[in-house]
Amino acid sequence: MADGATTLRELLTALDHTVATLVDAPAGHEVAVRTVALAEPADLPEHLDDEGALPEVYLLVGVDAAATARWLREVVDRDPAQRPRVLMTKSANDSPAVRAAAHAAGIALVHVHRQARWDQVFSLIRRMLARSPGQRAASDEHDLLAPDTDLFGLAQVLARETGGMVSIEDPQSHVLAYSASDASADQLRIQSILGREGPSDYLRILREWGVFDRVRRGDEVVDVPEHPELDIRRRLVVGIRRGEGAQSRMLGTIWLQQGAGELRPDAAQVLRGASAVAARIIARRLDAPSTEALLVRRLFGAHGDGVDVPSVAAALNLPTTGPAAVIGFAPVGPAAGPAASSGLIRLHASAFRDDSVTESIGERVYVLLPAYHSERSVGSWVRKLVTQLEQTRELVVRAAIAAPVAGLTAVAGARAEVDRVLDSPVADLAGSRVATLADARTAVLLAEIMELIRERPRLHDPRLAALDAYDRTHAADLRVSVQAFLRAHGEVRAAAAALRVHPNTLRYRLRRVETVLGIDLTDPEDRLLLDIQLAALPTIPIAQR
Repeated sequence: MADGATTLRELLTALDHTVATLVDAPAGHEVAVRTVALAEPADLPEHLDDEGALPEVYLLVGVDAAATARWLREVVDRDPAQRPRVLMTKSANDSPAVRAAAHAAGIALVHVHRQARWDQVFSLIRRMLARSPGQRAASDEHDLLAPDTDLFGLAQVLARETGGMVSIEDPQSHVLAYSASDASADQLRIQSILGREGPSDYLRILREWGVFDRVRRGDEVVDVPEHPELDIRRRLVVGIRRGEGAQSRMLGTIWLQQGAGELRPDAAQVLRGASAVAARIIARRLDAPSTEALLVRRLFGAHGDGVDVPSVAAALNLPTTGPAAVIGFAPVGPAAGPAASSGLIRLHASAFRDDSVTESIGERVYVLLPAYHSERSVGSWVRKLVTQLEQTRELVVRAAIAAPVAGLTAVAGARAEVDRVLDSPVADLAGSRVATLADARTAVLLAEIMELIRERPRLHDPRLAALDAYDRTHAADLRVSVQAFLRAHGEVRAAAAALRVHPNTLRYRLRRVETVLGIDLTDPEDRLLLDIQLAALPTIPIAQR
């Protein structure tokens, strides 16, 4: 096996037969994989058009058996070194054509449970592939105290030491890692691993028994009895906490399901110790972001001013030149935010381009697409994603695209330009929530100029107050009339039609404007200044004059 790679056998063990089962492995179980991509039907042609090797693990989402078989037959035309090594699909067990095409291409075929959530499967695979060789070795050696032990390794060790089946969850009950299951796994465990909520009746009973409250309050190991009517077996649960007393923070929970045999007598004690280990692992991840994470943040200009481009490119395996694209996504309204959208955007960006780089900074999510092939395809993907997030996840976001970006040295500057578009109140251009820098340049600059004028009273023309005073005193519409005249580029008849007044009426009003303001509307400089002032300064209430 290549250094640093994960084998197909390790991947299947981590996913567990509850989620994934091997259908065929033409190249054996020890095939090495490092990269993963999630692809929908519209993505497949674009991926085949890409030059170079495809990602080594492919998750086909919403792709039927006929399309999968057709895609596999096209993949055969590629050099063997450029083909995927593992294909995961929910149609693998249903189609002899898919099995035959995958075998002919030398690609391992894995069937994913129909109820499994693709986003959770994708996240688990990414975490598994990110594990270092030291972490995997620690897991294999069953060393609970090994410094490289991660949550996957911890779950396996804990299951071995207690005689049960383990799942580790975050505070929102999302499964982070789990041990292997056997035939005695109950429906609560199976549904949790598949990314779905456990039986609602049982969750209600857990709340009535106060299990969740007891876990949140302290480090007690709670013994939850079985519930035969719901096919729920006995389990122990303990909270993963950081800190003591009122300053403590809930990081998650560890659930230990009893299998066919009894749990070992010291299971509760071992579980409490595992909770402390899990707290250190999670806290280390929270407190000390990986070198890669620091490099990504620096690349986007969020962790220091300078960036060593050769080092970043080598560490992230990115090209240093040739047009890149930087896309920023900003939530619309208080309901959306980085926690809700970052993971989804990362999944879709990885499906579009396996070498994409995604980072959350504040309330916004940024994506770098290095060395893209088509600016049009980038724009199409962003518009499709913005629509999909709203329609399927009720997440409303705006997006701004900077492309082309010369190379990695220009990424931070491009992100700053993207922020200017997203900061602008006029970023929604022509009713769309997706804008390119080229499309938005005029609107953004004008909005910034208007804001600059509004914030600096010395740039306010005091004569405008006289115009508003005249309108109030005489119940007139001089401001509206002259604005219509300026918008019509000085065409009286067009402006009069827009106002639904006779041209002579408008001419009279314009003469009054000239008298009140002491300007000449035939003078280009007077007209430009007035246009800017009217746009920047709304009518000022009397109390503020």
